[in-house]
Amino acid sequence: MNQDEVKRLKALARKFRREIVEMVYTAQSGHPGGSLSIIDILTYLFFHEMKYPVKNRDVFSTDRLVMSKGHATPALYSCLAEKGFFPEAELKRFRQIDSILQGHPENEFVPGVDVTTGSLGQGFPQAVGMALGMRLAGSDKHVFAIMGDGECQEGIIWEAAMSAGHYKTDKLTAVVDLNGLQIDGNVKDVMNVNPVPDKFAASHWHVQEIDGHDFNEIDKAVRTAHAVTDKPSVIIAHTVKGKGVSFMENNYKFHGSPPNDEQFKIAMKELAP
Repeated sequence: MNQDEVKRLKALARKFRREIVEMVYTAQSGHPGGSLSIIDILTYLFFHEMKYPVKNRDVFSTDRLVMSKGHATPALYSCLAEKGFFPEAELKRFRQIDSILQGHPENEFVPGVDVTTGSLGQGFPQAVGMALGMRLAGSDKHVFAIMGDGECQEGIIWEAAMSAGHYKTDKLTAVVDLNGLQIDGNVKDVMNVNPVPDKFAASHWHVQEIDGHDFNEIDKAVRTAHAVTDKPSVIIAHTVKGKGVSFMENNYKFHGSPPNDEQFKIAMKELAP
């Protein structure tokens, strides 16, 4: 990836980080921490990697994205608005009672959302099924599944992982947002899921570990995943919860809490263009 493209993606991600904080602040509700940690991955996928058109979204001719960590909708909605699925002004109505943009993504209401998610663990098995369907249909398109490390405490994640490995589901790439924190504190203290890479490897997945905020590493990992044709791939993305906002970084209290007035001013200053 050339440096001009990296610069473009970084600028987009910075814009999305501002929108994430603004959405959660305006609603006084939402999940900023995990949205900020995954936004670099989503920016790369939506604006460099995936064929993800607004119109003519035939199920087998477009790439698919499943936001299994469904609480990170501020990140997802920013990307969908930028793509043109709905007006950017709609972001200001995030989590309002009459808005299409609720706290978790609904495919019946939000243009561009492929799968309804929210209850953790429920999105990933659907992604496995979608990828198997792609292969059976002879499609060359890909399914990307976005998960959190706290989400990996759900047993259904590992049932789905075993199924995907057993059936050599090569049209699937999972990304685990490994930021180490969840709503109650450190993942390792609440319910230790480590070693996540070894567990996927034991289920017959191709495993890579990267810095989830480095666009060059993200690009290399996705290119490598596409080259693997005999098994599914997982990218373990080491990230920082709340990335880009000093008082939110590595602070589990901002998993699901909005900033106050003074904190919002600080965040907007730190994320200024």
